[in-house]
Formats: sequence, structure tokens, C-alpha cells
Amino acid sequence: MTSPELLAQLRMAQELLTALVENLDESTWRERCHPDLEAAGWYLGHCVWAECHWLQQVAMADDRFTAPVADLYAPDHTASGTRDLQLPPRDALVQWTTAMQSLNQEALEDNSSALHRHPLMQDDYLVHFLIAYYSRYFEILMMVLTQRALQQDDGGFTVSQPLSPARAEDDTHVISPGHYRVGGQPPAAFDNELPQQQATLGPYRIASRPVSNSHYLAFMEDGGYDDSSLWPDEATTWLGKHGTRAPGHWRRDTGGNWYGIGSRGPYELMDDDVLQGISWYEAQAYARWAGGRLPHEHQWEVACRLQLLQQSGRAWEWCDNSFYPYDGFRPFPADMSSETGFDGNHYSLRGGCLHTRPSLRRASYRNFHTPGSRHIFAGLRLVFET
Repeated sequence: MTSPELLAQLRMAQELLTALVENLDESTWRERCHPDLEAAGWYLGHCVWAECHWLQQVAMADDRFTAPVADLYAPDHTASGTRDLQLPPRDALVQWTTAMQSLNQEALEDNSSALHRHPLMQDDYLVHFLIAYYSRYFEILMMVLTQRALQQDDGGFTVSQPLSPARAEDDTHVISPGHYRVGGQPPAAFDNELPQQQATLGPYRIASRPVSNSHYLAFMEDGGYDDSSLWPDEATTWLGKHGTRAPGHWRRDTGGNWYGIGSRGPYELMDDDVLQGISWYEAQAYARWAGGRLPHEHQWEVACRLQLLQQSGRAWEWCDNSFYPYDGFRPFPADMSSETGFDGNHYSLRGGCLHTRPSLRRASYRNFHTPGSRHIFAGLRLVFET
């Protein structure tokens, strides 16, 4: 029997996602605002389709509600970049969302339902999976809303307290060499966190805090974007193509001072706030400039488990290594999104950001993006050799 507390968590995850989009204007609902993101409305429809796919089609062999919409909401049926053209009206999709979620809640609450006899419901795995699934897309929708705010910014914001550049202080923790446990614990873990591993690490020092806005401004004002020694060939090509000279969420007022753009529009950047909105290439360049490097994700996880990381969870933290399958990896519950990142062109991120829901805030959770991604809420933390 699925506990009322767990069902309440699922309802909250569903309601939070719907609340983000149900009152959006037509253009924000239907139009794409970034080449790596879909229209906001599509994400809601996709999550409801995925919920029905697992609870109805897979667990109860009933595709009455998934088959008619699969060509729109199943990622392998419709190419990215065309999905927004087929979206139904906002109110119709919200009504369908409510109806499907109510139907699935009834099945979850009915202990005699065939749903509860399926192996994927052991330890309520599917419920944990769906809570995490909705949580992931909540954060993606916050990216959409932030990109829309960036497009709508008219440059009229005036900074009242300009950022001040500052070098990062030498505040680090030493991690002793040894064998450490890493990885997740079912049922609240995605397949890429499993199985648990033993990581053998040498000694290293890791910064107590992630890089702040003022630290990154010091890099910018020291010519960090123009120093070719900090940007290897691939990064130089990326830099030249995009003309990047500041974090993706930063803009300048008429006085030349930097301010930030969030989902609700412009805001003051504080010196000590955690930096966000940079790519893996930029994180690597900053690390070289600062005399450190990015951590391997196991170094990050071990330090997190030892409770040594301050301000973790305010911005995703880029890691040095590409995203890869752990030894013994098995796609579960099916060939889902994890394997798309095992191509050598996605890099791991750890920790979470201000928009990351509690169901994803754990030491073992692994995020991944391409090295040029700047629409995500990502920064960095440094490690140093001992």
C-alpha cells in the first residue's frame, strides 16, 4: 500500500508544475525561447503522458490514454523543435492534466488495483520515480521562464549597489586518501546513481564555498575571457562562436554595472551570492585562472557526505569528468534519459540549485549537460592539489 504521505508528495510535485504554467500568456505557453528548451506547455503535457505511460500503459497494460497523445508528448515520436507547433490550447491541456492525474491517484489509492501487483510498484518505486520526474521538469520550466525573462528585459533596470571584484579566500578542507562509498540507494535513486560504488581517492583540498559573483567578476576584469591560455582549442571555438563575456544570466545597466535576470525579471547581484549561469568551458577557464581545477564528481560527493560543503544547493556545480555509467549500470525502469548523456559530450554537475526540489537534493544525485550549456543554473567549486 502506498502511504498517504508519499501520495501527498506526488500531488505536491504535480501541483507545483501545473501552477508554473496554467496562467502563462499564449506566447510563453506555446513558443520556444531557447534552442535547448521546449515550449512551456509541452513540458506539462510530457510529464502527464509519462505518468500515464508508467502507471497505466506499463503497469496495467492500458494504453487508452497514452496512445492518442504519444505522437505529441513521447520524445521518441516527435522531433525537438516541432513539438510547440502541435500544442493544444492551454486550458484544454490543463483540464486533461487534472483528469489524468485524478484517474491515476484513484488507482494508487485502490489497494486492489492491478497497478499494485506490478513489480515496478515494489517499495513504491514508480511513485518515487514520478515525484523525481516532476521535480526535474519543475526546474526545467524555471529555465524556460528565466530565458523568457532574459528575452523580455528592456535594459531599464538600474543597479543601486554595483558588484565589487574580489579574489577568493583560501578556505578549504583537506580530504584524506582512502576508499569511499558513492552512489544512491533505491528506491529514491535514478539508474545512473546505481549501483553503489567504492571510489578510491587520493588526497585533495576542496573549497568550503562555491565561487561567488564577486570572485567571477575579478576573473572577468582581469581579462579572463581574453586570455587564450585559459581556453583550449574547443573552448576557444565555442567562445568565438558565442561572443561570451559574462555569465548567461547577467546584463549591464546604462551605467555599465551588472545585474541578474531571474524568472521574475531583473534583480541586484550581491557580492557573496553564489555564481550561476556559466558553461563548463567558463568554469574550466576560471579554475585555471584561480590556480585550481574542477572536482571529479566523486570528490564532490565524498566532501558532501562529510558535510564539508557550505552553500551547496544554491547553484549546480560543474565537475571535471564527463557523465558516464557506473560499473554494473543497468537502465531502469527502461532505456530512459540517462543513456543519452553517456556520449562523452555531457559533463556531470552536482548539488542542485535554488529551484531544485527536495526529492532531488541528495549527495548521490547526478545531473548532466553539454559543456556549452549556459541556460542551466550552474556555477563551480574549486579543488586543489595537496
